[in-house]
Amino acid sequence: MLLSTPSSADEPAAPPPPQVVVEQPGFFDFLLDTPRAYVSDKLVNFVAEVDSFFGSNTHYQESNKSVIQYDITRTLDRTGVINNAPAFRAKLHLPNVQDHLKQLQKSLHVLLESNPDQNPNQNFASGTAPVRKTSLFQELSTPDSYGAALRLENTDDSPWRFSADSGLKLDNISVRPFARTRASFTTQQGEVLLKLAESVFWFNTTGVGETTQFDADYHLSEPLLLRSTSAATWLHDMQNFDLRQDISLYHSLDESRSLLYQLSAIGVSRPQAQVSEYAAVLLYRQRVHRDWVFMEVSPQLRYPRSLDYQLNSMLVVRLELLFSK
Repeated sequence: MLLSTPSSADEPAAPPPPQVVVEQPGFFDFLLDTPRAYVSDKLVNFVAEVDSFFGSNTHYQESNKSVIQYDITRTLDRTGVINNAPAFRAKLHLPNVQDHLKQLQKSLHVLLESNPDQNPNQNFASGTAPVRKTSLFQELSTPDSYGAALRLENTDDSPWRFSADSGLKLDNISVRPFARTRASFTTQQGEVLLKLAESVFWFNTTGVGETTQFDADYHLSEPLLLRSTSAATWLHDMQNFDLRQDISLYHSLDESRSLLYQLSAIGVSRPQAQVSEYAAVLLYRQRVHRDWVFMEVSPQLRYPRSLDYQLNSMLVVRLELLFSK
């Protein structure tokens, strides 16, 4: 008997290959699962170097290492009035306590600062020295209060940053508690680095308030960084929004010298929405001794509404001690 082999026509057809379905990331996936590799990106590193050199508020708020800043500022306005003001703030890392918090990816710091209720975390800080130290909302003055607090913040390599601190504010007649909390999210979109930060605070002098700040950084070239900062602070007691828009250009001349060009518009929401001041700032910053002594010279053109937007020129000179890794 002959055995016949089945022909190819009699063989069952092979199953089709499985289709690969590529799921598009949703909105919450984008927020929660942003790749952690962003921290090693060239743009992120360049922005961090700029903020560190200028001793910016972002560097102070988000560094997990100790940061100590002390400066003496002298201002000269067009009337010839000279004003001198010291200021300091310190964020001291507690490494011994860190061993117990390491598994929780948290760190503990001690905060010491002058005039804690005027901290730039509540005062529209754009992360630039002229805004942080020469507020366009307040005149410089000798500190009249001091603060001490404990801060707990996350240390994991994540685009999300959280911190919460509680402490005491001391002045000549009283000791009062205060509390602050801050959260930020950073993401990179092409050549633009975006950061959204939200702060909530309570002081006996200002009451409850919150600050929302949005930064967009664009790396123009190796020595140039363009930053747009939009900020709004709301105070419950005053039922008012203070608003600010900054356009800043950082120019790194070399490892020891940098220039900053900044245009600012400041406004309020009550009694009616209006611009209360325009400002143009040029700042030259130089490291004059090792890695911790800096000098700044900053001519400023300010156009306040109180002077019918007439020019009020100012020269700011600052000596700063900045200890930071």
